Parts: sequence; structure tokens; C-alpha cells
Amino acid sequence: MRSLIKRVLSSEVEMADVTVAGWVRTRRDSKAFSFLEINDGTCLANLQVVADAGIPGYEDVERMLTGASVEIRGRLIASPAQGQKWEMQATSVRLIGEVPQDYPLQKKGHSLEFLRGISHLRPRTNLHGAVFRMRSRMAYWIHQFFQERDFTYVHTPIITASDCEGAGEMFRVTTLPDDKIAKDAEDFFNKRAYLTVSGQLEGETFACALSNIYTFGPTFRAENSNTSRHAAEFWMIEPEVAFCDLAGDMDLAEALVKYLVQQTLDKNEGDLAIFEKFVDKELRQRLEFVASRAFERVTYTEAVELLKKSGKTFQYPVEYGLNLQSEHERWLTEEYFKKPTTVFNYPKEIKPFYMRLNDDGKTVTAMDVLVPGIGEIVGGSQREERLDVLLANMVHHNLSPEDYWWYVDLRRYGSVPHAGFGLGFERMLMFATGMANIRDVIPFARTPGTCEF
Repeated sequence: MRSLIKRVLSSEVEMADVTVAGWVRTRRDSKAFSFLEINDGTCLANLQVVADAGIPGYEDVERMLTGASVEIRGRLIASPAQGQKWEMQATSVRLIGEVPQDYPLQKKGHSLEFLRGISHLRPRTNLHGAVFRMRSRMAYWIHQFFQERDFTYVHTPIITASDCEGAGEMFRVTTLPDDKIAKDAEDFFNKRAYLTVSGQLEGETFACALSNIYTFGPTFRAENSNTSRHAAEFWMIEPEVAFCDLAGDMDLAEALVKYLVQQTLDKNEGDLAIFEKFVDKELRQRLEFVASRAFERVTYTEAVELLKKSGKTFQYPVEYGLNLQSEHERWLTEEYFKKPTTVFNYPKEIKPFYMRLNDDGKTVTAMDVLVPGIGEIVGGSQREERLDVLLANMVHHNLSPEDYWWYVDLRRYGSVPHAGFGLGFERMLMFATGMANIRDVIPFARTPGTCEF
């Protein structure tokens, strides 16, 4: 049974008989022995192997090029070299998979753009190995956060007939041939179906039965945007809480962001170091900034006034009734408040139908959590629980209550105040790693014109 290199390197004692397998990062030869650096992806660090000439398998050592897969058996001994506690003295080496001379991941720097074109190989690089280990850990921490607070994990549909955001930017799912695409009644579901943009609406049905729930799954947006922050397929974390108002919603969202940031600082030391060194030298400082400060809260109206009075020239105009842009959000967090900031009570005209109307009749109980370096990282609201107001909102947004009959029923049968939000998983990963492009924190990015692998 092979040992994982991560566990071997964290050993407290020497081991007499160890078998490891992985890929060769580098090899250096002398007359009587060879040094091989081996990595199996379980951690950033490589295991240095000393292979003496004459051991079984040594005749193949010249074919153990960068990228080749190998299995090595030997003794774990204290290393005399600085910067590493252990090394392996090989008793046998075995070449498993060769690589040709044109292997694209040589021992040199590669641009992120180049690596996106070989997404099937880029997890073998130090940087992307760290990114995707972080992605795995972050997913675990998210489940841990909610499970420790007695939330129920709910799987909401990936195929849906509902447009949660009302923007119409949805991928249609159909079995019809091109010449019958308009004949909805002949389609698989006897109606138009789409890939979901959010699990929120279905999540609300479970919150109105189980009280505290969360969803965590893929979502899809047919938005023709090629920015560094948008993708056609991404993952969302969407909790819904019954008997909860906007203040409770903001409390939960801020607590989740703080928790994930603190976990990143406490339990990701090895991989965090590579992000600091090669991606963003100020990353740790920014994470500690969020972890150590209370969140500021400001209404949308107040935020717009602050931006107007800032004297700063923005690329996008600042006017009441327009969505805040990333540059506005970053100014609020980085320059004015100098802390993470939650903006709430947005104009009803720029928000979806399901958000609760405030008593002023002009704003809704929406909120966005903003962090430095990114801007918005969470968006949420208290949901409209009043049947008559919800029906009026649907009419205002040109939605048919008949199409959402099941959602309306939640307001007919034991309606309660409830609230929730969406945290973009990749957006959170970008913040935690310092990576500037969403394509670099998704294993296989789906963007306009790109659907490889």
C-alpha cells in the first residue's frame, strides 16, 4: 500500500519501509546516484528521493523525465539539506508512465492564459494544485459551518422551468430537433426547461418546512460576458432561514465570510504561502483585515451619497437607481470605511420580484456584502412573505403567478418571514487565493465561446 507524500512529510519518526507514488518534478544525476523530486498532489511540498546506482529499476532512471509517473520504495530518513525535514533513501524505483520530450509542463514559468488551454494538465503545477486543494477544503468548511449550526443540506434541481432572477439569461434544455424547437408541448417536459440560475426559490419551500436549510450546487448563466469575474457555469451556496428578517440575514452572511476567511488563515498555511509569493503579496494582510474587523453597515442611499461626495472620478457613473459597480464597492471598503461593508435597502426597480418591499414603498430588503479587493461577495434579501404584495410584485415584473403557483402557495399556507442569500463559491475562492480571474479557480471553465474538456 503506497503512502501519501503529505503524510510521509508530516511524519514524526523515521520509517524503514515506505512506498510512495507520484510524478517527477525534477531529476538531477551524478555518477553514483540521482536526486528525484516527487509530488503526488496531496501537498505543495515535494519529497526528495536519493536513488543509488544499482538498486532495482535504476536502469530506467534516465527515462524518468519531468512529468513521468513513478513508484518508489525506500527508507524515510532525516535530511541533511536545509528546508526539509525528511528525504527518502530509495531501495527500488519503478517507472510507471513515460512522457515524451514535448511534455508541456517543463520546469519554467507558464502564463495563466497558457495553462487555461491545458486545463487537463494544469492541476500538476504548484499554483493550480494549491488552488484546487483550497477549493476542496473551502467546500468542506462551508458544509462544516452550516452543519454545526443545524442547517439541513438540500439538493435543489439543476433543470428548472423557473427564472429566479427574471433576467432571461438561461440555457434551454431540450430534446427537440432544430425544426421543432418552438413546439414546447412536444418537448421532453411538455414545457420549456432550463439550467438553473439559482436554487433559491426551491430552497424557500424547504425553509418553510425545515426552518434552516442551505443549498450548494452548480448554477448556470447564459450571459455573454467575458470579464474576469463571470462564467457560464459556477457554484453557489444559498442558505434560507425561516422566521428571519434582513438583520438576521446580514448577521449570517457576515459570519460565514468571516468563518471561511479565518479557516483559510488557520488551516491552509502551506498553500497560502504560494499565493502570497506568486499571486498577491498583500493577500494575508487583506484576509486578516476581514477576519479582524466588524462589518460596517450602510444603506444604499447613504452609500450613493458618500460616493458622490468622494471627489473621486469613477469609470461608471454614480446615480441613485443604478447598480453599484466593483470600483464603487471597493472604494467603500478600501478607502472610506476601511473595513468589510454590507450595503442594504436597494431601490426596488433594480432588484428581483421576490424581495420584501419596505414600508417606504421605494426600497426592498436587499443586501450585498462587500470585501476589499473583490467588491460584492454575497447578495441576499428578506423574501416577500405577504401574498398580496408578492402577487403585485410579479405583475410589476411581468411574471405570471400561474407559472409560479407552488411559490405563491408558500404564502397561502402558513407563510412566515424568511430570508437568505447567495455566496458565489468561485468569488470566495478568488478572494481567499488572490487569483484575479474566475477561470483560474474553476477546474474546467465554461465561458462564451469556450467549452473544452
